[in-house]
Amino acid sequence: MLMQKQNAGLLVVDIQDKLLPAVHDADGLLARSRWLIAVARDHGLPIVFSEQYPRGLGGTLAALREAAPQAQVVDKLHFSCVAAECLPPALMERQQIIVCGMEAHVCVLQTVLQLLAIGKQVFVVADAVSSRKPSDIELAVGRMRAAGAVIVSREMVLFELLEKSGSEHFKQMSQRYLVGEQP
Repeated sequence: MLMQKQNAGLLVVDIQDKLLPAVHDADGLLARSRWLIAVARDHGLPIVFSEQYPRGLGGTLAALREAAPQAQVVDKLHFSCVAAECLPPALMERQQIIVCGMEAHVCVLQTVLQLLAIGKQVFVVADAVSSRKPSDIELAVGRMRAAGAVIVSREMVLFELLEKSGSEHFKQMSQRYLVGEQP
C-alpha cells in the first residue's frame, strides 16, 4: 500500500526538550524529524505533536514547532497516544498515520501497536525514530513491522505523497528537499 496525502496524517511522538539529549543520535533525529515535518506541512497533512508529561519533561522542541506552527500539540501520561485518548479528530479521521519520534521502544511502539489494533494503516519512519540505545530501536522497529506497520524512510514519504514528477509542485519539493545536503 502507498501513502496518499488525502488519507494521511503525521504523528510526531514526544520529541521533547528534556528527553531529546538522552537518545541515540539526538541531533540527527532532530534534523531528520524537522525535514519530515516540513514535507508533511508542504503537502497539507494534519500534523500532531504529542508530549509525555510536559510539565516534567518539557515541551516539543521549538525547532519542530516552528516547522509546523499550525500543528496541534497534545499531552499525555499514558505511553500510548491511543490509550491516552488525546489524538484529535483531524488526525484520527485519516486512515493512514505516519509516525516518527521517540522513544521507539516505549511511546512510539505502544502508540503504533494500538493504532494498528484500531484498524489504522501505520507507516513508521525508521530514520526518524530513536531511543537511548540502538538495540532498543532495532527491536522496536522489528516488532512494529511484525505487527503490521509499514517501515519506511523519509524519502519514501516524500515521493509517495508526490505521486509523480513533472509538475511545478514536484519541482518545488525537489529543490527544497532533495537538492543539496540532507540530514
